Amino acid sequence: MPDSADLVYAYDGSFEGLMCCVFESYELREIPIVIRHPGVPQSLFDTAKWIETDEHKAERVFNSIPLKISCQAQELVKLGFLTCVPHKELLIYHFLRLGFKVGNKVMTMLTDDTVHTLLKAVRHLTSESHKYKGFVRFSVYGEVLVAVIEPKNFVLPLLSQHFCNRFQNEEFMIYDKTHSMALIYQSQKAELIFVDELTLPDVDRTEVEYRQLWKQFYNTIAIEGRTNPRCRMNLMPKRYWGQLTEFATTPTIPTFPAAALVKRSQFQGKS
Repeated sequence: MPDSADLVYAYDGSFEGLMCCVFESYELREIPIVIRHPGVPQSLFDTAKWIETDEHKAERVFNSIPLKISCQAQELVKLGFLTCVPHKELLIYHFLRLGFKVGNKVMTMLTDDTVHTLLKAVRHLTSESHKYKGFVRFSVYGEVLVAVIEPKNFVLPLLSQHFCNRFQNEEFMIYDKTHSMALIYQSQKAELIFVDELTLPDVDRTEVEYRQLWKQFYNTIAIEGRTNPRCRMNLMPKRYWGQLTEFATTPTIPTFPAAALVKRSQFQGKS
């Protein structure tokens, strides 16, 4: 099998596109040293091979994972793509190559660097998404609930079902500031969209009063004698505090439906 020393794949950044990179590698018997998504700048002497996204090829690769490895490996790959681990594309690619070689045994190879790194990244993703189920704070603007989060991983797909079930009769938006994405739920239908820009003016008087009531509740239930800042930072790390109502000092949410402020550049048909 030829192993090019400088083969670089470039793809469109989608999960299907990554699966097509795996297909291309096996079909042409070549091993890329880099799999680059659109957000990675091209170096001066970097000549990348563009891999077109083909749904049929992507489906073939994805459906082969539970057959040749396991259903657990298929889920691990799906979640791995949502993580913030550096070079996740190459990590998933090498995990699949190893899995296609040794089968289900790959899931127990915890001392292997590729397997260990991918499992660790997915644990971080699921842990962060679990925290956000309790750390998301909505504000009311008209008929819309809006929340802003700044996660390290792309957690919106993991939060969708939880909040859609919890607020079935509401309209809401969770804006992921880190990844410029938003989960929009309206008319009992959810979708993930890219957001070019989101401007959040001041809130109205009613929302300010709601926030003051929440802060009062938060302070009232606290037990002064059992205050433990170190424990609180372990369970609620400081990086989450910026979007928590109980720690906010100034209102930041608009007085009119925030959905009108969203400029959509691309839609994803997932709910």
